[in-house]
Amino acid sequence: MEGVESLALAIESTEGLLLRFLEDVPDDVRVTQAAGLPNHFIWTLGHCAMTMHKLASKIDGVSLPADDFSDGAGRDPERFDAQAVCKGSTPETDAGHYPSMERGRAIYSNACRRLASTVRGIDPGELNSTRDWNGTSIPVIDLVLRVCFHNGVHAGQVLDLRRALGMPRIIG
Repeated sequence: MEGVESLALAIESTEGLLLRFLEDVPDDVRVTQAAGLPNHFIWTLGHCAMTMHKLASKIDGVSLPADDFSDGAGRDPERFDAQAVCKGSTPETDAGHYPSMERGRAIYSNACRRLASTVRGIDPGELNSTRDWNGTSIPVIDLVLRVCFHNGVHAGQVLDLRRALGMPRIIG
């Protein structure tokens, strides 16, 4: 395995990585935050999903899926508000502004599948072509790896939040 298949598998591996730490999080704590920690559980799912869709959009030209994201014009319990989970947004404490954990996990899984599928569809010669990412031109191959790392960083934040809230350990 090499090239696009390896990148797609890396994306798919981040699905289980993050979801493993969120499978037992109940809805009543999905917007709970702890002192000194930046994000809550459901924001993390939406943020990581949106980031993966953003990258897929940079590759395939298809925008955020309307079934999973609204455009910021209001709240819908079945979708994330794109403005509420984008880079630089502040997680809100009103659970009504976010989908349930079950729906959030499904949206995250949808994003993993979309990005992996999009990457599999790239001509290997296009991996070094660049896309604008927050004002910087970056090769597609680097963006895919960056998004995988991004999901891992947020998985670490989820583990910190679990610990701070006294939730059961998942690893070590």
